[in-house]
Amino acid sequence: MNKNTLPDMTRRNFLSTSSAIVLGTMASTMSMPLEAKPDHKLATSKKGMVTSPHELATRAGLDVLKSGGNAIEAAIAIASSLNVTYPHFTGFGGDAFMIISDRNGKVRTLSGIGQAPQVLPGYSGKTIPTRGAQSMLTTAANVDTLGKAFDISRNELGGKKSWAELLKQAIAYARDGFPVSESERFWMEYRLKDMASMPGVAQNFMMDNRVPNIGETFRQPQLADTLETLAVRGYRDFYEGQLAERIAKGLKEAGSPLTASDLAKTQARVEPPLRVSYRGGELLANQPPTQGITTLEIMGILDRFDLKKIPEGSADYYHLLVEAVKRAFIDRRHVADPEFVNVPSAELLSAAHLDKLAGEIDMQRALPWPHVFKRGDTVYIGAVDAEGNAVSMLQTVYFDWGSGMMAGDTGILWHNRGASFSLNPAHPNALQPGKRPFHTLNPGMYLKNGKPALLYGTQGADGQPQTLTAVLTRMIDYDMDPLTALSRPRFLLGKTFSDTRDSLKLEQDAGEQVFAELTRRGHEMSTIPAQSPLSGQPGAIRIDDGVYRGAHDPRSDGRALGV
Repeated sequence: MNKNTLPDMTRRNFLSTSSAIVLGTMASTMSMPLEAKPDHKLATSKKGMVTSPHELATRAGLDVLKSGGNAIEAAIAIASSLNVTYPHFTGFGGDAFMIISDRNGKVRTLSGIGQAPQVLPGYSGKTIPTRGAQSMLTTAANVDTLGKAFDISRNELGGKKSWAELLKQAIAYARDGFPVSESERFWMEYRLKDMASMPGVAQNFMMDNRVPNIGETFRQPQLADTLETLAVRGYRDFYEGQLAERIAKGLKEAGSPLTASDLAKTQARVEPPLRVSYRGGELLANQPPTQGITTLEIMGILDRFDLKKIPEGSADYYHLLVEAVKRAFIDRRHVADPEFVNVPSAELLSAAHLDKLAGEIDMQRALPWPHVFKRGDTVYIGAVDAEGNAVSMLQTVYFDWGSGMMAGDTGILWHNRGASFSLNPAHPNALQPGKRPFHTLNPGMYLKNGKPALLYGTQGADGQPQTLTAVLTRMIDYDMDPLTALSRPRFLLGKTFSDTRDSLKLEQDAGEQVFAELTRRGHEMSTIPAQSPLSGQPGAIRIDDGVYRGAHDPRSDGRALGV
């Protein structure tokens, strides 16, 4: 698809949709000026804050905080609402991740990753199909993640909201409808040519055989029925109850190898976070098989440099960040399910290893970059309440529209995360029964004096650690507020689905001198428009002496709202 074949209405959407991997090679050829972005403001509060890529979902979380709910309860309300209103990027048929810090500073992570079936299908090719029944290869752990978070809220934080109450707004959006977003409209139009391989999308998300208009009311009555069942029967009914039977039946009818027994085995892991020191604090991430360790490696390398002596936005700044990214991405080959392979997390985050990687960086010469692109879309959710409880969260269906297949009449679009497995038996991420696949999702949290100081996360597959590197250095090293940090020029190294070059893609407002100097140092440069969705759509909340300041990326349609 090139710029000449885009639908007429998509130029504005192309630049504002919440995808981190949209623009590709065509971005550098656009000559028309960018249209004005929606007005984004820095949200400020002392009583609580939430952020997400969809304003309706953000408001659902804000309502929970205003009515006395805690941060976990707000995050559940946001997440469940996004699973209805952002069906192209997230859903109950996908996975989810959380980092939770309570008001006493106790931190734990939830990694909700569905596993491969016990009985594997046979594949005739060298790779797993990315759409259709054979891509419905792993169970979905999103609901169990939300449920386990709910249990933590009730049992440890004194949460008073009922499970049903937290699903109420999502049920209303599914039953009564919500206005179709620009992002959803764009991604449906973009995938029209693929609808034959995504019958669930064609039959359940198009209206009268057409793409719905932006703002048109869209309803999902089957999903509303499913959510009402979950509200009444509890979250484990998704895996081992009446709803599980319906889901298993629907999966079988669709041609998926997943069974009722596989659903019943699905559990989100509650684990301690990985940690790395940075500027007198600690950065936290989920355990493998997520690439959270990659983000921590990058930041651990950068901790060996005095960024305050390097002007923010200079060629030195971008070069250093990119070279740190390269070293950590090379180590990403080790990341897989630690229950099946040895992942040397302690070694990769050790001071000796980080010292070694930092010492390899040549500030005048770029390291060549011949590495494989991994894709995926997701949504970021952040929440903090008046008592200091905090949640940083991501959830996803992997590709936009996931597998393109529905689980029967449940209204649940199933993800295709299993397509990221390798069919090479020697690969660390090789497909095996019961194994969890490599995951690009990595929400984050930064602690100072043992308490949350920053909540952050982004979508964008390979771009996630890269985007977070720029955002974190700007907020921590250069003391920017979230909106300012999110607004500054960013980069994306490597391939995208529409650009096969391993180039360094940098937003054009970084300046001609920066481009020229990075080229001189050996970077293969590509220009993308200022405020390009290609460079990610992060959200962030800063916590400073009881004052919360938050924003969602000006490149997106998201919002941060304070109580």
